[in-house]
Amino acid sequence: MRNRGIELGVGIFMLVGAIALTMLAINVSGLSLSEQQGSYKVYARFENVGGLTARSKVTMSGVTIGKVNSITIDRKKLMALVEMEINEDVNYLTSDSSASILTAGLLGEKYIGVTTGAADDEILKEGDFIEDTQSSLVLEELIGKFLFNQASE
Repeated sequence: MRNRGIELGVGIFMLVGAIALTMLAINVSGLSLSEQQGSYKVYARFENVGGLTARSKVTMSGVTIGKVNSITIDRKKLMALVEMEINEDVNYLTSDSSASILTAGLLGEKYIGVTTGAADDEILKEGDFIEDTQSSLVLEELIGKFLFNQASE
């Protein structure tokens, strides 16, 4: 009888562990179990996206306001074209807003940080572009520039 109780306890422990692992995987991947709310798409061009991926977060002041839908190459300007899906309730981003690719934490997860502009009264709508962008900081390029400068001196 005692052996059956231990087996039942281990089984429950394994089930709880599997559920917790599944929830962690869903959270880390950027997927959501909640209903999708309305959204609109805006675009931005970057020189270097440096590790940014689809489903990365789009934040403003640390609050998630959307996600990255896709990253492609703009064939005319030869830059990375990022399509962002912004939540419908965030309807106050002005056309002079800026977007930067930032790094979160020690693991280096990339996300887009949006800062609203102050001078323009025109609001971003479906299909608009954020013109003021700052590309990802690539550590390898910085180290290469530093070493090149040291070798030339």
